[in-house]
Amino acid sequence: MKRFYKSIYLTPRLFTVIICQVVFFILSFFFRRLEGYAMIGVYILLGLFLVDMLLLYRASGIDATRILPEKFSNGDDNPVHITVVNNYPYKIKVEIVDELPVQFQKRDFKLMNDLAAGGTHTSMYEARPVDRGEYHFGSLNIYAISDIGFIKRRYRFDSDAMVPNYPSFLQMRKYELMAFTNKLRDYGIKKIRRIGHTMEFEQIKDYTQGDDVRNINWKASAKRNSLMINQYQDEKSQPVYSVIDKGRVMKMPFEGMKLVDYAINATLVISNIALKKGDKAGMFSFSDKVQNQVMAQKRSSQMNVILETLYNLDTDFKESDFSRLYIDIKRRITQRSLLLLYSNFETLDALHRQLPYLQAIAKNHLLVVIFFENTELKKLTDLETENTRQVFQQTIAQKFRYEKKLVVNELNNYGIQTILTKPQDLTVNTINKYLEIKARGLL
Repeated sequence: MKRFYKSIYLTPRLFTVIICQVVFFILSFFFRRLEGYAMIGVYILLGLFLVDMLLLYRASGIDATRILPEKFSNGDDNPVHITVVNNYPYKIKVEIVDELPVQFQKRDFKLMNDLAAGGTHTSMYEARPVDRGEYHFGSLNIYAISDIGFIKRRYRFDSDAMVPNYPSFLQMRKYELMAFTNKLRDYGIKKIRRIGHTMEFEQIKDYTQGDDVRNINWKASAKRNSLMINQYQDEKSQPVYSVIDKGRVMKMPFEGMKLVDYAINATLVISNIALKKGDKAGMFSFSDKVQNQVMAQKRSSQMNVILETLYNLDTDFKESDFSRLYIDIKRRITQRSLLLLYSNFETLDALHRQLPYLQAIAKNHLLVVIFFENTELKKLTDLETENTRQVFQQTIAQKFRYEKKLVVNELNNYGIQTILTKPQDLTVNTINKYLEIKARGLL
């Protein structure tokens, strides 16, 4: 009996009819001839209510299944499918209410569908998680409603499903495909002539303007009576490390995702591309100490190790210790490597405090400092001002944006490669820089 009461719900249509019936009875006090019609209305209402209940409870008429992905891709739209089967011998309307994980903070999710007798319908919606971790779904609630529509019967399916949310492996696959089909330039990546600078010899070819004159083959030039040049292949198996700052400067959110999550997604993509290009990929993070270390290797299981390490990485409120980072890099990474440092510097003073350590790291490795443009400040500076307060706010915003450019110039003056990027463009710009470095033979 308790189960029956929990499954039955009254609809707004029923309450509307009851209110109309109450009004009809009130009028019957003033017009006595309406009293009989009012009573007939009551009997009709009770009869329809019982028929509606009989239609919905004569059998278990609904089956439903929620189809979840094996894991979510952070920051991407992940499809969730719901299949509903109508076992009733007549048309039915279904209301789908899925109990979404608490991380989505959505309490008004609802889908409506009409199902023919014996019909099946599959609905799809997209879930965009922005925090890594476990996402627990509640029950899948299906409410069956007949054409009378006075009550609805609730069915419950697929309780307590869990989906882990990993760094964006969908972006990893997308950019991997683009990197090997030469379509990255469609996303603003510059097409660069790839010429190796190692001792791995490829061929002798005619000299063209722009080739490195140090590679001219004088013997071949004398035989052909024209300049010939040695061309080399790109050097393989170079270590590429992604270094993620997980201090408090990386907690700033943009479009629902923290800066550290953008850095994690970019790390996953660039590590995969580096391995596909024949290099070694590794990573580590730091705040007050260095953690989550994965040494650069080219083994087949390397991507799985990096993915699992990134899954458990998160920011804290501690101050980032660049001196500790320098000591750990000097002790652990002995081979010259490409270091992609994801951090954030809001002011020139913040950079100057860490600049000696960045210079020390750049002496032995090719360091690329990647930090973020504040897109909210750009929106503020583009607004038309209407009062003195807005002029003051816009001036301060322009000052902070200008300081970001000063940070870039300061790093470049010390020979440190930099990327100043919008959070949304981080992955594309990081791939661009990696391909540029490989093409120019800087590593």
